[in-house]
Amino acid sequence: MASVIASGVRKGNIIDVNGRLYVVLTAENFHPGKGTPTTQIEMRRISDGVKINERYKTTDQLEKAFVEYKTHNYLYQEGNHFIFMDPETFDQIHVSKEIVGDGAPYLQENMEVRLSLHNGVAIAIELPQRVVLEVMETEPVTKGQTATSSFKPALLSNGVKTGVPTHIVPGVKIVVNTEDGSYVERAKDQS
Repeated sequence: MASVIASGVRKGNIIDVNGRLYVVLTAENFHPGKGTPTTQIEMRRISDGVKINERYKTTDQLEKAFVEYKTHNYLYQEGNHFIFMDPETFDQIHVSKEIVGDGAPYLQENMEVRLSLHNGVAIAIELPQRVVLEVMETEPVTKGQTATSSFKPALLSNGVKTGVPTHIVPGVKIVVNTEDGSYVERAKDQS
């Protein structure tokens, strides 16, 4: 364990609160004109997935857990677990659905992800920021709908729905942000 001040905590850090491990989802520092600067931390308990919000003085000491970060390749899903492989040792690790969370639909075969391991157990996963997916269904362009900022709903090849610009049609591959499922751009390689 290593101590860190609350204002130094970042998204993805693993901290120990009263002997339980939490992964930091968001950490915001507030510096009011008057009063004590604070850090608002939203975190998820690793053991059961319960989310909590805590406010600390920016100078409060928190215990950061020792976590090993390793790149793994996604292989497949088996029941409620996702199987990943260490590309150096070829060891396989099972990661529960709760840990993968909202990122599950974006997993693609052989995708490189960064796993956070605590005592050899996966406690968090970091997906690539962007993935390429194919548009399966979308509404046809409405005549006269030329505003460049207008979006229409689209169903992607991973089953997720997102908004795409009006010129995107089924069969087109697009780049999607894995954090919020939003459209980024049309994929460069349309093979």
